[in-house]
Amino acid sequence: MTQLALFDLDSTLLPCDSDYEWGQFLARIGVVDGVDYAKKNERFYQDYKEGKLDIHAFLRFSLKPLSEHSRSQLKEWHDAFMKEVINSHLRQSAIDLVKRHQDAGDICCVITATNSFVTRPIVESFGIEHLIATEPATVGDSPLANFTGEVKGIPNFREGKIQNLHEWLAVQELSFDKMPRSYFYSDSINDLPLLEEVSNPVATNPDERLRNEANKRNWPILELFA
Repeated sequence: MTQLALFDLDSTLLPCDSDYEWGQFLARIGVVDGVDYAKKNERFYQDYKEGKLDIHAFLRFSLKPLSEHSRSQLKEWHDAFMKEVINSHLRQSAIDLVKRHQDAGDICCVITATNSFVTRPIVESFGIEHLIATEPATVGDSPLANFTGEVKGIPNFREGKIQNLHEWLAVQELSFDKMPRSYFYSDSINDLPLLEEVSNPVATNPDERLRNEANKRNWPILELFA
């Protein structure tokens, strides 16, 4: 029977945060005001790690640069971002974890709060077809339509991940009760709601609060980058 393997991306399959690194990259190449943007980016990142991120304020901040440039220019920058930043963070241990699930015939899906423009090429680097992410709104429905700076639908964050996941499962004609096992690998206390939804939660490179929760609940703890 079909099994589902869900993976958070940042600090789970990657030993870095792609959202944060993208912001730092834009500051470094002069697309945004380097000092001010980097300072705000750092503050939002700390809020995320402390479990107190205002997701709507962060998305207004992080999606704004996408709305100010053409898709072709953004792609050029993202290609450079992959080469200069992300490729060096692709770890064999994470690739092997995904492959074990793929070899078992499991449906593999990355579910991340980071927007799909930043994450889709990264997810493809792991050979994963399915992605549930925060979706940036576009001007029209063309795949190459420019971004508006707003969010389409519900941000894929905390409980939003659960709602978006159930909508995705319905499209796939799947549900948790039709699967013998469902796995979710995550590093973050922010993902506690979804970890509680699956049959096999795995605290992966967990932050301190998630590690404490995992120990209380006897959840397995996986260190991918030890």
